Amino acid sequence: MTEPQDLDRRIGARIRIERDLRAWSLTDLAERAGVSRAMINKVERGESSPTAQLLGKLSGAFGLSMSTLMARAERGQGRLARRGEQPLWTDPETGYLRRQVSPRTELPLELVEIVLPPRAEVAMPAAAYAFQRQLIWVLEGALIFTEGSLRHELQAGDCLELGPPVDCRFDNETEAPCRYAVMLLKMAG
Repeated sequence: MTEPQDLDRRIGARIRIERDLRAWSLTDLAERAGVSRAMINKVERGESSPTAQLLGKLSGAFGLSMSTLMARAERGQGRLARRGEQPLWTDPETGYLRRQVSPRTELPLELVEIVLPPRAEVAMPAAAYAFQRQLIWVLEGALIFTEGSLRHELQAGDCLELGPPVDCRFDNETEAPCRYAVMLLKMAG
């Protein structure tokens, strides 16, 4: 299993690589993502764990999904991803836990498992959903998913296809963790 500090360091390095590939300064990325230059600098140097919301804003600024940005930072390739070797990342702000379930292959499909703690909420900007189609499948608990002005109340077993990219929010309004899977189909873009 990936150590959290190691993954945070690799995420920071990947953000720096993506920024460098575009020949953007810290200021350029900060303006495009709507976040502070200082925060990006701390994340790139591995001095701060990025939140899910921050990663959503940065990936959107790059024109990538958050999942693609994370996958580029995570190790491992091949057709088999054993549970103990699947990269885990925890949002330091909410405790949101993200597990990259699918192997890192050339398939346009990606599978991610999320555990949203009780009473937690995570907002994502529309840009984090560009160039992909997604399904959310609730495995345990209850999830309130708000896309734009639409509120979806999902229970265990429910599966929702996301519409066109809009700002959205994942809420667990209960006292129990909510576990769900996100299936992403990457589109050409």
